[in-house]
Amino acid sequence: MTTEGRQAAVQELYRIFGARCDRSPAQRDHHGHDESWHPTEPPDAVVYPETTEEVSRALRICTEHEAPVIPFGAGSSMEGHVNAVRGGISLDTSRLSRILEVNRFDMDCRVQAGVTHEALNAHLRDSGLFFPVDLGAHASLGGMAATRASGTMTLRYGSMRENVIGLEVVLADGEIIRTGGRARKSSSGYDLTRLLIGSEGTLGVITELLLRLHPRPGGIVSAMAPMPDLDSAVELVQALTASGLPLARVELMDELEMEAANRYLREAYALSPTLFLELHFSGEAEADAVRLLEDACRDCGSVAFDMATKSEERSRIWRARHSAAYAEKTLRPGCRTLVTDVCVPLSKLAESVLEAKDDLARSGLVGPMVGHVGDGNYHIALLVDPTDKDEISRAEAFHERLVRRALDAGGTCTGEHGIGLGKKTFLLREHGAAAGVMKRLKSSLDPLGIMNPGKLFD
Repeated sequence: MTTEGRQAAVQELYRIFGARCDRSPAQRDHHGHDESWHPTEPPDAVVYPETTEEVSRALRICTEHEAPVIPFGAGSSMEGHVNAVRGGISLDTSRLSRILEVNRFDMDCRVQAGVTHEALNAHLRDSGLFFPVDLGAHASLGGMAATRASGTMTLRYGSMRENVIGLEVVLADGEIIRTGGRARKSSSGYDLTRLLIGSEGTLGVITELLLRLHPRPGGIVSAMAPMPDLDSAVELVQALTASGLPLARVELMDELEMEAANRYLREAYALSPTLFLELHFSGEAEADAVRLLEDACRDCGSVAFDMATKSEERSRIWRARHSAAYAEKTLRPGCRTLVTDVCVPLSKLAESVLEAKDDLARSGLVGPMVGHVGDGNYHIALLVDPTDKDEISRAEAFHERLVRRALDAGGTCTGEHGIGLGKKTFLLREHGAAAGVMKRLKSSLDPLGIMNPGKLFD
């Protein structure tokens, strides 16, 4: 991966792609960072392919010159996934933006990698179907698959792992492969689809996805329940997940996160840990389920209970949760966010959350908490001054302690953000010898190591 090789690749790509091989400082800088706290590391050029064949041609050129390739979706990842740590080519898939087919009877669809989850659901609006993996960020479906993303409805519908049933992928040498299929089940060969979901651009470039769709629920009830303390909030979460209610979302924002929402949205939410809940119905049991939900909230000490069934009112309830990532920054303007992302078994959730909050108080750091607590996943967003080395050191030490406790509880260092640059040491700690198998798979599919180097492994 020499400077000469990278520059030769850029020259050849510019000859083929013309203005779609952008070498301007502004675009290189934009493609050299994501939403994480990691400093910008720009590529040598940004290439905008418009077909799978163009992706293949670009990769063949980069393989010939041993130039790094960093797949880029929307840039909303959280662990430095798109940083060009060794220079090279940022391959922007945003122009692969067509919805290719929707099969209503089979409840699946085929889309290009640059389609966003919002655009897909807008397209499906009149079909009676929807795609349930709803991130808080503007994200492409290709990037969501690459990081094995989830969202607020994972509790009911699963993450990208459960909702991607096939892929079209271009490998490092330019070979185009298809994995999976539209049959409801198959025992044929290795499950390459699952191997590539979560591979973070280190094995190939996703260009198309075959996705599972779901019927739109016949009825939806959203609720917001401020709680007296975190103990009560987690107790309610555990009671609800064991209740048999048709829960689709169970989200938690702590009191500091609610303060941030008040500042950002100019609202007057109660400054207490608050649960955001949603039920999805397909039958006639809605009234009984709503009554059980309200009773459970009251029994666990909810200081208020705000419920809505109409679309506009539900959007009002979820407004604070959906704006959390942007609201957090109002607590310390000018700071960067080191976002933690642990996930633990539900039986360990109360212990994990309370230990994290105690540790945070002792550390002197500012870190609002938000979580998809229905599936045991929560984030503490550490707001750090990028010029304060001591503060960064304390934040990294807190993060390491948080992950260590999660792993000791049988959990994981990342529930949905992925490894990227930020969690490489934790990957080895979590998987042990299995991480060595992952490295051998990487070497087999990418022997020159050009695919998103520096991510997952050193």
